[in-house]
Amino acid sequence: MPTAADITADFSLLDDWEDRYRYLIELGRTLPPLPEALRTDSNKVRGCASQVWLATDIQRRNGTPVFTFLADSDAHIVRGLIAILSAIYNDRPLDEALSIDPDPIFDGLGLKEHLTPQRSNGLASMVARIRAEATAAEAQSAGAR
Repeated sequence: MPTAADITADFSLLDDWEDRYRYLIELGRTLPPLPEALRTDSNKVRGCASQVWLATDIQRRNGTPVFTFLADSDAHIVRGLIAILSAIYNDRPLDEALSIDPDPIFDGLGLKEHLTPQRSNGLASMVARIRAEATAAEAQSAGAR
């Protein structure tokens, strides 16, 4: 899975938006499959025109809580957006995941002005869900201390 820096560098090499959309779709194909058992109503992201499922988990690595998620969509471009979100948030220490602002990355890619309003709303819903899940995990982790 490429890093956010890799994705940004790759985007900068592509001259037109058709190529960038193709690359976005290719990124979506790199996502690990979402197990059928995680395609539940509780894992559905509200506010997306496409169907999006997002399942988060907190893993402990050397005593540090690490934020992870698996996600999928029935739309190719949305899968690509999920791949970018994965590069930004997945496998980060929980406190780091909570402090990340993905807007500069998406602004640098120029994606926001090239997404339909529905896709932009869906992206905002996915980010809000990731932040809410990380915040809830942080509260639970703090309560367990």
